[in-house]
Amino acid sequence: MNTLLEINNLQVYFHLSGGLVDRLMGSKPRIVKAVDGVSFSIDKGETLGLVGESGCGKSTIGRAILQLIKPTNGEVLFQGKNLAKLSNSEMRPFRRHLQMIFQNPYASLNPRMTIGDIISEPLIVFNNLSKENLDKQVQELMQRVGLNPQYIKRYPHEFSGGQRQRIGIARALALKPDLIIADEPIAALDVSIQAQVMNLLQELQKDLSLAYLFISHDLRAVRHLSNRIAVMYLGKIVEVADANDIYQNPSHPYTQALISALPVPDPIVEKKRQRIVLQGDVPSPLNPPTGCRFHTRCPQVMDKCKTNEPKFVNIGKNHSVACFLADK
Repeated sequence: MNTLLEINNLQVYFHLSGGLVDRLMGSKPRIVKAVDGVSFSIDKGETLGLVGESGCGKSTIGRAILQLIKPTNGEVLFQGKNLAKLSNSEMRPFRRHLQMIFQNPYASLNPRMTIGDIISEPLIVFNNLSKENLDKQVQELMQRVGLNPQYIKRYPHEFSGGQRQRIGIARALALKPDLIIADEPIAALDVSIQAQVMNLLQELQKDLSLAYLFISHDLRAVRHLSNRIAVMYLGKIVEVADANDIYQNPSHPYTQALISALPVPDPIVEKKRQRIVLQGDVPSPLNPPTGCRFHTRCPQVMDKCKTNEPKFVNIGKNHSVACFLADK
């Protein structure tokens, strides 16, 4: 497979402006290290699942790839071009190849626009189409995502949450992108609708050879959709592996805890299995721990974890983990 997107040492820091007391006291500016040295790649037609607790930096990575947030440091290589170094005008031609499906289908659609206008907006911006061809393409997109083309003049409030998310998917498909950043696209939907949307994403990927960065905290959904999975904790990726391998052989203690929290649809197995319950809260990205960032909650912590940062170790085919336990 050919590499479509490559992220190298991506850093996204946010500088917090101090309040009146901070300014009077001459306090140093505070820095939130939302993403701190992340590297991964996505191949053409592949789905990479990105999982982790809320606030670990998953959505920030998606927005940094699209240059909606400018990275502090690192490379975002798309088709060999470093997007992080491009100006807004230089980035414009690449936007048709990179699209996003947002988490909240209620907030991501303009309530004052018909869905025909919403879906056609990227086509108007990037393509010079006649009114007849524009309406035809919009209706084809609606049909492809399972919406009745006769609803083209309706407004977002006339649709359910699942239908609104299909509108968002149609808008993302309008320019025939190569990569779609799906930022928790099923989190706000009912369980039955979640399955429909996931099946739709799979069908579209098969038909259009799309690549996805599928961001979610729902491990079952990530396993269903992804070819590979990257596990993230407090701004860093701690483990990357093929989807089946990471569920059958989780190596990082944090990944093991996440997998152990998944319910098993067998009452006998569910009763006997042991769940790993992590102690304490996630540290603040304003003041992350030294060494391994997970050491404050790790049940297998060692002395060197508190001072030294572990490097990625290859422990098998397409399976890498940043943990000192991997050396054993």
